[in-house]
Amino acid sequence: MTMQHATGSPSWFELATTDQAGAEAFYGALFGWTAQRNPMGDGSFYTMFQLGDRDVAAAYTMMPDQIAQGIPPNWGVYFKVDDADAIVAKATASGGQVHMPPFEVFDYLRMAACADPEGAVFSLHQPRTHTGVAAIREPNAVCWAELATRDMARAEAFYSGLFGWNMSEHHASPPGGYRIFGNSDGMLGGLLRMTEEWGEMPSHWSIYIQVEDVDGTVDKAVASGGKLCFPAFDAPGVGRIARIDDPAGAGFYVIKFVESV
Repeated sequence: MTMQHATGSPSWFELATTDQAGAEAFYGALFGWTAQRNPMGDGSFYTMFQLGDRDVAAAYTMMPDQIAQGIPPNWGVYFKVDDADAIVAKATASGGQVHMPPFEVFDYLRMAACADPEGAVFSLHQPRTHTGVAAIREPNAVCWAELATRDMARAEAFYSGLFGWNMSEHHASPPGGYRIFGNSDGMLGGLLRMTEEWGEMPSHWSIYIQVEDVDGTVDKAVASGGKLCFPAFDAPGVGRIARIDDPAGAGFYVIKFVESV
């Protein structure tokens, strides 16, 4: 089953992990995702997580060079584009970096990995036969993508220039400010200003997974080997939120909305 994503929308979510089998078990127990293993031809495999019969995310085992560089397990966000090469050129001209130049992934997609001017890594997804996730913005699926950044104005200018987002202020913004980005698919995610309390943590993208019971999900995650990274709290006008690290250390948020965003 497929769905179409508007240009600039988050369209794929990928877990880079040091324990792929463990991730399959953890996310399966937490969100009911099933794991479909796709051989890569070198003895490794690419896990497609599915919610029912719909692709919801993916996972792969990190390469030795990634681990050697000190890159921790993480959730990556892909944005749908019509021309990956043109967006890479625009990103570099706007102060971004290219971590992985555009290349073809079999007949599935053309992709590239970039970083914004502050160093936050993101990927580009130019669909071929694979159009991206088919389950999104619903229970047990990714519903929000969020950039934590120290320079809101620069981040807004950079990403809006790349993806043509519409930007707005949330009515219940935290003290540091919060900007929501969207397009014809609706409201898709936000830009969160990092304060001094974040310490030396680098700017980064995160995913939010929608659940019916945040506290129950946290309990289940901890029982399954995960770690509560940021305790559950109520964000006025938004919902109840917690941040969890999976057993390998990749972090993500869970959220139960109190109203439509």
